[in-house]
Amino acid sequence: VAIVTGAGKGIGAATAKRLAADGAKVAVIDLEESFGQETVAAIQANGGEAIAIGCNVSNAEQVEEAVEKVVAAFGRLDILVNNAGVTRDNLIFKMSEDDWDIVMDVHLKGTFLFSKAAQKYMVEQRYGKIVNTTSLGASGKRGQANYATAKAGLQALTKTLAIELGPYNINANCVGPGFIATDMTRTTAERQGLDFEEIRKAASKSIPLRRVGEPEDVANVVAFLVSEDASYVTGEVLYVGGGAR
Repeated sequence: VAIVTGAGKGIGAATAKRLAADGAKVAVIDLEESFGQETVAAIQANGGEAIAIGCNVSNAEQVEEAVEKVVAAFGRLDILVNNAGVTRDNLIFKMSEDDWDIVMDVHLKGTFLFSKAAQKYMVEQRYGKIVNTTSLGASGKRGQANYATAKAGLQALTKTLAIELGPYNINANCVGPGFIATDMTRTTAERQGLDFEEIRKAASKSIPLRRVGEPEDVANVVAFLVSEDASYVTGEVLYVGGGAR
């Protein structure tokens, strides 16, 4: 049984579909229940089992309720993929306090809250897999002080989860996407008045594999990290960026 946050589209949707194809029952979490219905329908059309749940990941009460719904529906919880994210890019002198807060709340606080709510079930059954979505941008990126800071913080949180939860047979790892073609990256470009296709072409020239990533590229790595093949991998950051640094 898997929870994937931010699974209405993009990397989250691809991850939910991949885990379902691998046999998991999947809870598709997004801000509104309706946002996840398309992903659920796609999983069900392929013979999988999934439910959509609306949840603001930065609201502790809603997170607790969402996890309880999943366990009530499926009887247990084995996998948590903290993927929900937003961007509010700007140079530091233009960045508002709200721009900072919402990115911290969704990425960092949301991951903390879901991990805290999920681990109690995983500890009890002495089994669990947690994958948190960081980024190549965690090392710092112009115009993304909030995003880079949140993604760097996620790496420290994940390593701490690995230390604390390891004795209970729970693995915690990070997947770190590079440039992935999603609605979020397109929207970010458009918000800045930039042509997404031009950005995509330019980025491809600087990436060793000469292409930007697709959501499925990340989903495939998440599927590995939650599999038994990765049972001795924990506290790690696995980047998926086509060789970009």
